[in-house]
Amino acid sequence: MSRRLVLAAASAVLSLALAACGSPGQPGSAGGGSDASASGSPVKVGLVYSKTGPLATYGEQYRQGFTAGLDYATKGTNAVKGRTVEITEQDDAGDPAKAVSAATDLIGQGVKVLAGSTSSGVALQVAPLAQDNKVLFISGPAAVDAVTGANKYTFRSGRQTYQDVATAGTMIGDVSGKKVTVLAQDSAFGKANVAAVTAVLGGKGATVTPVEVPAAATEFTPFASKVKAAKPDLLFVAWAGANATQMWTSLSQQGVFDVTTVVTGLDIKPTHALFGASATKIDFLSHFFDGAADNAAYQALDAGMKKQGGTVDLFTNDGFVAAQMVVHALEASADDTGAMVKALEGWSFEGPKGSMEIRAEDHALLQPMFTASLVKEGDGYVAKLDKTLDPAAVAPPVTPFK
Repeated sequence: MSRRLVLAAASAVLSLALAACGSPGQPGSAGGGSDASASGSPVKVGLVYSKTGPLATYGEQYRQGFTAGLDYATKGTNAVKGRTVEITEQDDAGDPAKAVSAATDLIGQGVKVLAGSTSSGVALQVAPLAQDNKVLFISGPAAVDAVTGANKYTFRSGRQTYQDVATAGTMIGDVSGKKVTVLAQDSAFGKANVAAVTAVLGGKGATVTPVEVPAAATEFTPFASKVKAAKPDLLFVAWAGANATQMWTSLSQQGVFDVTTVVTGLDIKPTHALFGASATKIDFLSHFFDGAADNAAYQALDAGMKKQGGTVDLFTNDGFVAAQMVVHALEASADDTGAMVKALEGWSFEGPKGSMEIRAEDHALLQPMFTASLVKEGDGYVAKLDKTLDPAAVAPPVTPFK
């Protein structure tokens, strides 16, 4: 499993090592409205995510973001219509079998709302379980496109692979007739990246050519030279592993940055140093980062993260938005899943990233995406916003429910 982009955050593609009952955009009220189930008993919500395992850092960001989002969406009450929202956490460790077991157990306990899924593999297994048991499932950082349109009970609180790759494509304007090279590892991860870029940018008229490198390679000169000789309009780099710095150094030494636009996904803060001296030469596509936006929801996320001893980072948004969605669904009903689904379909609201919309036809989460740069600050690098892309500019095609 990898950590950075295109199937990133759980299934990552392009990685380097990647309730409102009121008006849209407002936090939901803790009271008001009638609900036959509003007896005062707690409303149970299950979080099944990567507390441990290879994606644990992502999972912790998600959990902290969820805590901040729940506080914001319930106006600090942690309750909806007078009923406390009771969160039960389960660790799937990134293992689909463990996730299904945990989700099944929670459903058996009467939980009607599940959230989480740091890993794409997990999300794809929990989605049919939600449909079979008619419970609401809001997937988290998992980026795999197949979560969108999976079934009417499945939603997502993060972005999807298509939006990542489409963001990369905007860096060279109209991609029709352009040459795109994908530098990736010769592995399942790398091939997934090649497939994603071919589907998205190739589907828009670009010619996509892969340059695949053994995952354990230590000498990158031949591959960097091959990329330079091809003179692509865009080089899309998908890399994960300890040899990342060597790979980036080789691209710089061979002059690749002089002949093409080099794009990769911006991962979490601790990974920024892996780019080495190449950091300031790369164009980054980004789902979210510290400083990407500034609105009431973002400020609440920032304050909530600081309260927990953390900082805003890549997947804190996904947890925050999941909590907003959970509260909005519970405002409609704490027990009727059909009412929850109906409330979320077509809902527009303001998340930490900006304006969000849940597309009714397939539950795609239409949202802004970003391009960014890394700038040197002291001994490290800090992400700076270049452009904010309108949701419509990177919206995936509609995927009807199966």
